[in-house]
Amino acid sequence: MKETVNFELRKENDIAIFKLLEKDFDAQIAGLVKGELTVFLTADEIKKLIFDLSEVEYCDSSGLSAILLAFRILQTREGHIRIASPTKSVKALIEISQLDRVLPVTNTVKEAINELKEL
Repeated sequence: MKETVNFELRKENDIAIFKLLEKDFDAQIAGLVKGELTVFLTADEIKKLIFDLSEVEYCDSSGLSAILLAFRILQTREGHIRIASPTKSVKALIEISQLDRVLPVTNTVKEAINELKEL
C-alpha cells in the first residue's frame, strides 16, 4: 500500500481544482485521496470542486468511491462537483457504472470552470 498520493490542489476564485497526478486510481491510493478530500473540503468550506482526471489511465471502483465521497460531502452544503478530462477508459467506467447521471463530466477543466461559474 502506498503511503502518499500525488496531486495538485489549486483554487480559481471560489472553485477548487483537485488534479490527481497518478496513473492508477485504485485501492492503493483511494483511501489516501479520501483522506485528503475530506480534510480540505471540510476545512476550507469548499462548495465547488473540479476533479481533474487527465493524468489517470486506470480507475477502479475504489477510485470512483473516493469521487463519490467528495460528492456526498459537497451535497451536505449544497455544493457542486465536476469530473474533468477523464481519459477514454476512465470515462467508459464512469458511464458503465452510470455515475455520469449524478456526477457531471466535462471534456476539459476550462469547461468545468465555466459550468461552475454559472451556479
